[in-house]
Amino acid sequence: MDTPRRDMLLASLLAATLPALAAGTAEASQLNPAQTIIRAPEDHHWIPNQGYPQHSVDMCPLVGSTTEPGLYYTLVRWWPGYMSAPHTYTTDRLCVVVSGTWWCNSGADFDPAACVPVQAGSFVRRVATTPHYDGVVAGAPGPAVIAICGIGPINYKLVDPGQPGWRKV
Repeated sequence: MDTPRRDMLLASLLAATLPALAAGTAEASQLNPAQTIIRAPEDHHWIPNQGYPQHSVDMCPLVGSTTEPGLYYTLVRWWPGYMSAPHTYTTDRLCVVVSGTWWCNSGADFDPAACVPVQAGSFVRRVATTPHYDGVVAGAPGPAVIAICGIGPINYKLVDPGQPGWRKV
């Protein structure tokens, strides 16, 4: 290709590209807090789980409710030395470990030594109606925070309703 023809093609390409680049410098719209709702960590409202010892497990409801129909999203914070008793839900729960290490197991027989450590960033799906338990083992360096999403109501049910919903480990 001779030089004048190449220059003409290059000039045409630049002429078409420059207006597109200039359009990219337009001012962006401002965030609408009614459309994009942001809550910083310091604004989270942690609630101790009723019927459980202080500093065993806390809840931070973000959207919806586990007891009402529809989507819910909540944070759960398990403190070292506490686990849930074996229990079930009627709907799946989708869990992501946000921080710390969460210890999980399946089954109706409580055996914390058989739990699997689940590191931050991991995904856990709790399948509906299957017994399971979880928490944080004693001696862990800190609590585990788990983000949990699902469809309510979950209909929480203890495998052994004659025992409390928590275990000290």
